[in-house]
Amino acid sequence: MILAARAGEEQASLRLDDGARELFPQLSKGEIRRIIDLGGCAVNQVMVRVASRQLRAGDEITLGVMEPERFVDVRYAREELLYEDRSYLAVNKASGINSQRTPYQFKGTVEFAVGQYLKELGSPEPARVIHRLDRGTSGVMFFPKTKAAATWISDRLKAGEVEKIYWAIVTDLPEEETWTVDAPIGKLNKFRYGVMLPGKPSLTDFRVIAASGSHALIEARPKTGRTHQIRVHLTHSGLPILGDQPYGGATAPRMMLHCRTMSFLDQGGKQISATASLDGGFAAACRELGLALPE
Repeated sequence: MILAARAGEEQASLRLDDGARELFPQLSKGEIRRIIDLGGCAVNQVMVRVASRQLRAGDEITLGVMEPERFVDVRYAREELLYEDRSYLAVNKASGINSQRTPYQFKGTVEFAVGQYLKELGSPEPARVIHRLDRGTSGVMFFPKTKAAATWISDRLKAGEVEKIYWAIVTDLPEEETWTVDAPIGKLNKFRYGVMLPGKPSLTDFRVIAASGSHALIEARPKTGRTHQIRVHLTHSGLPILGDQPYGGATAPRMMLHCRTMSFLDQGGKQISATASLDGGFAAACRELGLALPE
């Protein structure tokens, strides 16, 4: 829920938390301070994380109210990284965690956690999100450690020169062992995308890894980078992802989509690659459905 109000003369010179308490009486001061700490507060459309900031008359205050149970404190230690060198690092993003800041939070996102890790290294560089995974998707996320590295990998992503391999559990069995979906994707509404004209060209290669009963474990290799591309193309194929309810998937503890591997060539021609293991929930679903994982 997003709340917005404008500070009047009576809030001028007050601390941000005190002024917000007057403008949003339905929230306690403790709740407001928590929202500010999480990065869910903006003043004049700029995120503010200092509760003592002084207000001025006319300041527009926006609060993103998030359910407390949705917050998870994300941290990365060096030994937990999937890959690291002087230019790049890769993490295994957990399902249920936001890749980057939202109107509700900054703290508790992968972006924030990587930024904190870089600070601990003594780096002045911010965490640059050059690609993202949906909140329900787990797996590999790469972060550049310098501006030059960010430009390089961003250009490789735009050129389709970053190989991405995803695993997904789908309901129903594919008619073929391998197939390709070449279908344009467009925005249906604020939250959903679909195959449509006009739409952006979108191409995904699929392969069956394992099948049992009425479920299959699928490998997806997107050749373009459209929002929700794999989810949309599998739904278009009549194979919604287990747990992906917005696209017709059956209920599950999490959306069963995982970015298994990402690889690309760096500026010097060196192969950079990271592979993320499955979390307990995804692996357990495979076992329960009789889907044999590759060695």
